[in-house]
Amino acid sequence: MADITVVRDDEASRYEIMADGVPAGFATFDVRPGSIRFLHTEVDSEFQGQGIAGKLASSALTDAAERGETILPLCPYIAKYLETHEIPGAEIRWPEAPASTA
Repeated sequence: MADITVVRDDEASRYEIMADGVPAGFATFDVRPGSIRFLHTEVDSEFQGQGIAGKLASSALTDAAERGETILPLCPYIAKYLETHEIPGAEIRWPEAPASTA
């Protein structure tokens, strides 16, 4: 099993996941006063299918919740993760669905 670490890089506005010291993926975000918008999650093809995205999502969302940031999941992967996993203490603000023009 690889040694996994996740770090938040506020300058780059992303959480980065490393596997045995090698960059394996990232989740980009945008911080607003009191909230964090998750925009995109990506895992390098070399690491896909190893649960890396789930570990990244779990660590990033847990960190955001611990910081007291309201989570706005605009990234489809992060939204799906939140639908199927509990993040203790997380306050989630789901994006509004676009209004129907029918």
